[in-house]
Amino acid sequence: MLKPMRNAFIALPLALLLALPALAAAVDKKDTKTLQEASAVLNALTSAPDKGIPQELLAKANCILIFPNVAKGAFIVGGKAGKGVASCRQADGKMSPPAFYEVGGASVGWQIGGQSADMVLLIMNDSGVSHLLSDKFTIGAEAAATAGPVGRTAQAATDAQLHAQILSWSRSKGLFVGAALDGSVVKPDKEANQALYGSPVSGSEILVNSKLTVPPQARSLMQTISRHMAAAAAHEAAEKS
Repeated sequence: MLKPMRNAFIALPLALLLALPALAAAVDKKDTKTLQEASAVLNALTSAPDKGIPQELLAKANCILIFPNVAKGAFIVGGKAGKGVASCRQADGKMSPPAFYEVGGASVGWQIGGQSADMVLLIMNDSGVSHLLSDKFTIGAEAAATAGPVGRTAQAATDAQLHAQILSWSRSKGLFVGAALDGSVVKPDKEANQALYGSPVSGSEILVNSKLTVPPQARSLMQTISRHMAAAAAHEAAEKS
């Protein structure tokens, strides 16, 4: 009788140890919701081309960051940060798996109506990507950002918009506008990324030359991002031909 009992006691800790990776990879429900909402925000941007991000800019962007439902309270000193996701274009033109990012801090450019808004940032060059891959960066300080143009094309864009490291927009109460976000601090959410991928991973491991597999929770979002970014690139190529 003792031997079966001893085997049972051995099997129980072993089962717990085997379950640890699954527990570590459990994604918070709020983070899962962020993935779903980010997909909805990007879909909304393309449903009304005349009132969204110009296709030309989506086609040229190195990376895209989507922060859904960011509360105004995120933009006060000590305020809770809003959370979103980033994806970057790889050497083969495909988009990387998503990385969780946070945004917060004092923002003198937070000039929107309502209590919350969706935010979208496009990283337009290698210098902007370098900031994105750092521990954190402040828009308007380390990284130059400009409110992005809205419309079907970027023909009305200013010179500053066409040469900015980062272009930014916000959407509140259905209105999508370019938004100046100077003073906003953007940084990777290391805990959320570890939960999503099951082990500690850096922003560069996720976003640059990524060898990671898209987690099940993020597949729908990545299908949305990849579809819209590829469509923008195809539209831009057709315009030039």
